[in-house]
Amino acid sequence: MSDWKGRFREPLDPHALRFSSSLAVDRRLVNEDIDGSIAHVGMLAARKILTSREARTLVRALRAIRREAADGVPAWLELDGASGRFTAEDVHMAVERRLTALTGPVGGKLHTARSRNDQVSLDTRLYLRGSIDRITELLRAVQRALLGRARAFSDVIMPGYTHLQRAQPVLLPHHLLAYVEMFERDRGRFLDCRARAVLSPLGAAALAGTSFPIDRHRVAKALGLEGIVANSIDAVSDRDALVEFISAAAITMMHASRIAEELVLWSSREWHFAFIGEAFTTGSSIMPQKKNPDMAELIRGKTGRVYGDLMALLTVMKGLPLAYNRDMQEDKEPLFDAADTVSSSLDILARMLDTVTFDAGRFEDELNGDQLLATEVADYLVRKGIPFRQAHGIVGELVALCAGRGISLGELPLGEYRRRSKAFGNDVAELLHARTSLAMKRSAGSTSPAEVAKALKLWGKRLG
Repeated sequence: MSDWKGRFREPLDPHALRFSSSLAVDRRLVNEDIDGSIAHVGMLAARKILTSREARTLVRALRAIRREAADGVPAWLELDGASGRFTAEDVHMAVERRLTALTGPVGGKLHTARSRNDQVSLDTRLYLRGSIDRITELLRAVQRALLGRARAFSDVIMPGYTHLQRAQPVLLPHHLLAYVEMFERDRGRFLDCRARAVLSPLGAAALAGTSFPIDRHRVAKALGLEGIVANSIDAVSDRDALVEFISAAAITMMHASRIAEELVLWSSREWHFAFIGEAFTTGSSIMPQKKNPDMAELIRGKTGRVYGDLMALLTVMKGLPLAYNRDMQEDKEPLFDAADTVSSSLDILARMLDTVTFDAGRFEDELNGDQLLATEVADYLVRKGIPFRQAHGIVGELVALCAGRGISLGELPLGEYRRRSKAFGNDVAELLHARTSLAMKRSAGSTSPAEVAKALKLWGKRLG
């Protein structure tokens, strides 16, 4: 049965009802829908639009409905009831029909001074608030796991990379703290989104507001929201908070995918830098020796899902005239999928990182076998008064010489250095050690032990 039967002489075709129903998706908003309805009822009673008795009856029934939904998916939230017919078009009508079944005609008064247009906008905003609160805590868990690894391996030096080529020596904790910084920006984006999401659209009704003397601010306060959406048309047609949320989720997944990619590479025999705990790896159905980094690979793979969710919602919204359009029903699947995916990925990432260990000896082997200190030699010449571009060229010649001989800069005789510049003295040999290179870094935020120690202390306080 449709809920606008007064206007129509024919019922909606069953195929059309099945095609247009969102109940399979939006029924997960049942708690948010009930929260909004209870706040709405309280306001209607306070404004004498409902009697106190009617309000008490409705609130008791709404709480009973919540308990029914908490015990599993009740029949009134199923796509098809025992009769084989659709029970409701969406979660809002499912709740209202169940309410009417429990309370009689008074249940029909719940929808006074509101529309499903402002109701669904409110529900999704309440869902966003809860999702953001969970995700920001999960981001903290990932950051704490990274900080724990950084502290546990605080003295380990590794090759830093650009273009996936060995570049300069850095402290391993410095590398790990780069991800801590990334995830902190992600937290900031989610919290920025939250600040714009926690406004109540209820009271905008279909788009023009209502003639009833409602108190929109009272509803917002009852729901713990921080104000109202000022313009009634904007209140029902805006989905910016959802787009922002999925955008923040996509960026977060990109960061998670980057560290997952490094764990995949580093745990291979070819790199052999890192070891992921067995609880977060899998074997092969045919090859007994395999230890596959499947959880890291899944995080990397699931990133594409969230990118797709963002593009799906942007495409839904891009051509819609004001105000509400049924196209907006398609906003929830990408929203829920993005929230579920980023939450599960961050949870697994934090747990997996707690099991990761690193091979300091393997890092050391890589440091000794390449020309990672070439930049230090160029800077040495600059401090002797040689312009950097000229110094760069001189050291480039030395590196080429070493490559041809299959030796490192530290193995090259001093005479070869002096043949290319008289500025080289015996003290150049002091530079050709990774720890010396680290100690010489002076800029704020660098990989020097002093700067990294400060960063570890700072993040210890912030995450503690």
